Amino acid sequence: MTTALHATEGSVAPLFRPATLGPFTRPHRVVMSPMTRSRAAEGNAVTSQTATYYRQRASAALIVTEATQVSPGGVGYPSTPGIHTDAQVEAWRRVVDAVHAEGGVIFLQLWHVGRMSHPMYHGGALPVAPSAIAPLGEVFTAEGMKPFETPRALETDEIASVVAEFRHGAEMAKKAGFDGVEIHGANGYLIDQFLRDGSNRRTDRYGGSIENRLRFPLAVVDAVAAVWGPERVGVRISPLSAFNSMDDSHPAELFGAFARELGERSLAYLHIVTDDGFSDDRSFDVLSLGEAFEGAVIAAGGFDAQSATEVVESGRADFVAFGRAFLANPDLPARLARGAELNAPDPSTFYGGGEEGYTDYPTLTG
Repeated sequence: MTTALHATEGSVAPLFRPATLGPFTRPHRVVMSPMTRSRAAEGNAVTSQTATYYRQRASAALIVTEATQVSPGGVGYPSTPGIHTDAQVEAWRRVVDAVHAEGGVIFLQLWHVGRMSHPMYHGGALPVAPSAIAPLGEVFTAEGMKPFETPRALETDEIASVVAEFRHGAEMAKKAGFDGVEIHGANGYLIDQFLRDGSNRRTDRYGGSIENRLRFPLAVVDAVAAVWGPERVGVRISPLSAFNSMDDSHPAELFGAFARELGERSLAYLHIVTDDGFSDDRSFDVLSLGEAFEGAVIAAGGFDAQSATEVVESGRADFVAFGRAFLANPDLPARLARGAELNAPDPSTFYGGGEEGYTDYPTLTG
């Protein structure tokens, strides 16, 4: 079982005060961010190495898994896992069991990439999106880099079927034994594409006004919450991120409205990306969305021990998510609590491969 942590007197103590997240009382505020590792096997199923990887990091206040496709249409990268087949469920069950055996709490991140894909993943069919607008740049595939193609805009009567895919993914995650789910509404993927007017130029009831652009994301939230109960559902957003060719004319107004709607649904948490390194936009304080949400807030975005402590102590976030630091330090909470030196992450092993850079980072105890 995960052992108790005792913060070094002073600097990081606020990170190690107990806090509530949905139905869970957690002993500290250090969350593991969702991170794509591209190590899924045939059939987009996770492996025994995946179970080891997450088990090693079970001391997190919450593990949010790597983004996981809710359907074959949601695929956009090689060797990323799904949660829409029985084989995928059984593979994920082994991961969940391993984390639970160590006393951890783990949520699955539900994902659909939308336009951030390529026809090679869909039998030659175009990826789908709210509007037929191609992102800039190239997509990484098993055959190397390829230019993005212009996606196909979803027909109005198709959108309900995509909502049903998210509901099915939520049901399958429940079968796998997860403690809850996080809906991926960030980083320029399908839900984010519907939210922002730079990628959503629709003229039906899913586009145009902010109210209309919220319609699909909120339908997904409601469908997933109907499966899990709202107290076991979180949503991740990146209001100012330009990653994957994203922008919006009035992000403060848009995401303020979204946060209020999510808050009215009494979700477990709102996971806010404050800085992802892809935009210098500081047009509004994204953590102010916590006031509209009126629930638990997880802040993510390049935090270190000092900045994480400061944002928790200020009350602007309840938890802080760490990505690369958790990737390279399986025992990150213990290291932060003791002021120990951190392992440096190796970017060359972030995606694909085997145990190297995945399950072989050392802990304080060896």
